Amino acid sequence: MNPSVAVVILNWNGKAYLKQFLPGILLSEYDNLQIVVGDNASTDDSVSFLQENFPTVKIIQNDQNYGFAGGYNKVLERVEADYFILLNSDVEVVPNWIKPIISLMESDAQIAAAQPKIKWQMNKNQFEYAGAAGGYLDIYAFPFCRGRLFNIYELDNGQYNDKTEVFWASGAAFFIKSKCWREAGGLDADLFAHMEEIDLCWRLKNLNYKIMYCPDAEVYHVGGGTLQTENPFKTYLNFRNNLIIMQKNLPAADAIFRITIRMFIDFIAWWHFLLTGKPKFTMAVTKGHWHFLRSLSKTNRKRKAVQKVYSEHTGVYNNSVVWAFFIKKIKYFSKLT
Repeated sequence: MNPSVAVVILNWNGKAYLKQFLPGILLSEYDNLQIVVGDNASTDDSVSFLQENFPTVKIIQNDQNYGFAGGYNKVLERVEADYFILLNSDVEVVPNWIKPIISLMESDAQIAAAQPKIKWQMNKNQFEYAGAAGGYLDIYAFPFCRGRLFNIYELDNGQYNDKTEVFWASGAAFFIKSKCWREAGGLDADLFAHMEEIDLCWRLKNLNYKIMYCPDAEVYHVGGGTLQTENPFKTYLNFRNNLIIMQKNLPAADAIFRITIRMFIDFIAWWHFLLTGKPKFTMAVTKGHWHFLRSLSKTNRKRKAVQKVYSEHTGVYNNSVVWAFFIKKIKYFSKLT
């Protein structure tokens, strides 16, 4: 029998997406599968809708909105399976999207997590922002993807059809062995949302596990379904969380140097927002840095809980992707050297 798999969708006021995409998920071709919806205290009628229309779906209700990270932690405490798939509610799947990735992960005990090819649901020939063909970090922990640099999204012409190790797998469709989830301690609930999957993958890599990209499975992501891209709160979370995960996961000397440079780069973004008439985004950067500094002691305690720290990881671009994109005008992953 195949390993047991639980597809777990975290929902918050997402009835429309559940109605649109859950029927396709229920048609997934895998013979040892359970579908779970974890509800983060929705105020719409998502739960009653599920109970009435999808009686085979297991519903786990949180008593409040714990965000993406805390919400999944709470829900997965009550799920038993060999593999968890954390799937966004705004993702469309095809029938055979599970087996290729499980087969890849079963082939190597060191593989902890993986993702499929993620393309845009509105244009299924184009890679999507949140994951594309696997996640990378640059030397200053800026995340980017094969198939997506900043706001440039490549068309899928088969250029990323190789199974390969990457730095991080997207939280939009995140496959993980449950034993690895528990060993790493799940997601960091203090991050609330955004970059929590990068932090988890980084911790897994520090434990000497691999993160993989599997092109033999595709999903299609709407994107921005619960928090729109042009949102000061999202900007705040991204700037704050990026600094926090650097402090948590880098070797001490590297962390001090790279965070200093990173905060200088962020200051350039601060000026850009100010000069382009976006004062709320300027304040979001300021707030993100301030809250990072306030959390230094707490983050340091978390850092000490990391069992091993490896400074060299597959999936790191040992230059600045910001410099490459904005100064050298490199727009495609394949052109990075």
